[in-house]
Amino acid sequence: MLDRPAHAICALLLLATAAQAQPSTSRGQISVAQVRAMLDQAATNPTARQTLTAYLAGSGETAGWLLDSARGLPPCTRRLTLDAQQARDAIATAPATAAAETPATPLIIRDMLRRAGCRLAE
Repeated sequence: MLDRPAHAICALLLLATAAQAQPSTSRGQISVAQVRAMLDQAATNPTARQTLTAYLAGSGETAGWLLDSARGLPPCTRRLTLDAQQARDAIATAPATAAAETPATPLIIRDMLRRAGCRLAE
C-alpha cells in the first residue's frame, strides 16, 4: 500500500504523462495551463478525468498529511475539501499570459487551506 506522499508522486506522474500537450513550468512544476487543460477535458476524456482525479486527490491527501504531521500549529476550523470546481476557482486568478509558467499546486493548496480556515504563516 502506498503512503500519502507516494500517492502525490503517482498523481503527478500521471498528470505529466496525460497532459503532454500542455507544458510544465520551466522548473518542472505542474502548470496552471496543465490543470486547466485537464479540467476542460475531464468531462469528455476518461484519461483526463482519471488524471485530474489522481492529481487533486494526491494534492489534497498530501496537504492533509502535512497538516496532521505539523506540530504546534492550530487545527483548521473546517474540513479540508478539494474538487474540480474548487481547483478551477483557485487557479482562475492566474493570468492567462503566464499560465504555462505559473505553478498550479501552490494556488490550489493555498485556496484549500484558506477555505478550511487554516492559519498559515505568510
